[in-house]
Amino acid sequence: MNTNEIRAEYDSRSITVYQAYAKAIALPAIQHNRFVPPFSVHRMTWIKPSFLWLMERSNWGLKSGQEMILAIRMTRQGWEEALSQAVLTAYNPSIYRNYDEWATQFEQARVHVQWDPERTLRGKSLPFNSIQVGLSRHIIEQYVNEWTMEIRDATPLVRKIYALLQEGKEAQAKTLLPGERVYLVSPTVARRIGMR
Repeated sequence: MNTNEIRAEYDSRSITVYQAYAKAIALPAIQHNRFVPPFSVHRMTWIKPSFLWLMERSNWGLKSGQEMILAIRMTRQGWEEALSQAVLTAYNPSIYRNYDEWATQFEQARVHVQWDPERTLRGKSLPFNSIQVGLSRHIIEQYVNEWTMEIRDATPLVRKIYALLQEGKEAQAKTLLPGERVYLVSPTVARRIGMR
């Protein structure tokens, strides 16, 4: 069974997460260095600290509506606050007393956590899972107004890495990847999000 690990680029104050958007949402966000309309605070948004997982999900920014890749530096305090409220998207008997308890918690959750296999540069599954975090409309305003420190356009980097892969220059492409490492959380949060 795969282990669940948070891997991310982070420092003492911030952690970088990734999102893929259409230009209509991404360009104003880059321009204002924060999410502004047409970004909606009324629907769930998913953030992912794994660069390669998002590349798999967005097909390197080639999927319709996911053409631009944003790197969002958010506060670690916000990230950990979100995780401390998270409920898994799938029932796990080692965390919840029974299915009904999980279903009730899931229904009321402000934050969802899902684990999916981490990916290689070529999109193959690795033997550990990466986290993606779903922020509900009840918490998105905090993400937008309090937790987001910086929004960078990572699209040029994505295009460069993808072009190198197409040319068979995998070793060169690898040197451009963000420096992600294991991110540790408290035992309480780790248990809550299924890391133990």
